[in-house]
Amino acid sequence: MATCAFCDSWVVFGGAREGELRFCNEECRQKGIVLIVAGQIPEDIVQKHVREVHAGECPACKRSNGPVDVHTAHKIWSIIFMTSWSSRPQISCRSCGLKSQAFGTVSSLLVGWWGFPWGLLITPVQIGKNILGMLKPPDPAQPSGNLARQIRINIASYMMAQQKNQKT
Repeated sequence: MATCAFCDSWVVFGGAREGELRFCNEECRQKGIVLIVAGQIPEDIVQKHVREVHAGECPACKRSNGPVDVHTAHKIWSIIFMTSWSSRPQISCRSCGLKSQAFGTVSSLLVGWWGFPWGLLITPVQIGKNILGMLKPPDPAQPSGNLARQIRINIASYMMAQQKNQKT
């Protein structure tokens, strides 16, 4: 099964494409254009920012109880024949990541099951992904590849916003 190049969600049916990249929807495709710019950022610049973020304070709680890395919370909600699921990565400390994953688990348990057929099928997957994320966090000794990817995307987004502001 294909995954979205921007948000890492599964692309079950359809999706959108931009060159070789596949996205779950048009919104992610628009955001995914940032990935093309991100691929052009020199590695040494990315690694400098990654080290700073990993050793810095948590952007979520503003405490220095790092290390800071990417923690992804998975959620689902369903109503009869309508189901929506998402995976939201956040750059945070372990404590904030656990809170987000626990909230995703509880909310999925409460409102994920009520759709047919996807609610019944995807709810255990999303809950399992949260539990796995809580039990196997990123290695605190070194930044994860996901952190480097998010930092690269953040730098590219900033660069694109600066270019847009210069044109106006």
